[in-house]
Amino acid sequence: MIVYGINPVLEALRAGRATAVRVGHRGGGRVHEILTLASERGVKVQRVDGQLLDRLARGGVHQGVVADVDDATVDYSVAELVRNASGPALIVVLDGVEDPHNLGAILRTADAAGVHGVVVQTRRSASLGGTAAKASAGAVAHVKIAQVVNIARALDELKEIGVWTVGLADDADTNYDAIDFTVPSAVVVGAEGSGLRRLVREKCDFTARIPMQGHVSSLNVSVATGVVLFEAVRQRARSTGRSGSDRK
Repeated sequence: MIVYGINPVLEALRAGRATAVRVGHRGGGRVHEILTLASERGVKVQRVDGQLLDRLARGGVHQGVVADVDDATVDYSVAELVRNASGPALIVVLDGVEDPHNLGAILRTADAAGVHGVVVQTRRSASLGGTAAKASAGAVAHVKIAQVVNIARALDELKEIGVWTVGLADDADTNYDAIDFTVPSAVVVGAEGSGLRRLVREKCDFTARIPMQGHVSSLNVSVATGVVLFEAVRQRARSTGRSGSDRK
């Protein structure tokens, strides 16, 4: 997988997942930080011209640095995400999120909330590299990801191993903060515009909405995901007596 930009490359190096780094012939202090860290980690660095960086980044804003990254964080199964969780699992399931900026923003929020893993579909969803990696500010190097062929079957698997599934839908009857997120939970979010597909929605144990006070009927998918995840963080912190800043 190719990632580009200062933060994504730095986080890939910190996570031990960068296998090679290419930098332009000009760079500032943060590029020097990348070079230093790559040297400490024994990662090969190559000086290249800007045109090659442009091609590798496919026109994205690479800030003079591109890295080859090991796909280790996407080698998990759904069951492994739950089994490896410390405490009650908190999982995010993405049902057809196609905008890589939204995917990256969700991964960044998932990392901040201490989510134990994200489930994505292998088809009809945004790619994990490039734009999504940059939008995630490097979180793609840290969040555990399970890629599945069928989201509905993944929900069945989650329920079989004791995880309650909560689909977000703006026409649901229950508000999101009325859901008990202290138990093993999966937050299921749908595609931009169309939302959850019918079968996926039917598979969810609950559906919940975020009540709107303004003129717009719904939030951006990444913002909605963040609102619900940090409600889960709040509930779990309250139930254990920890501060909300504690990581799982």
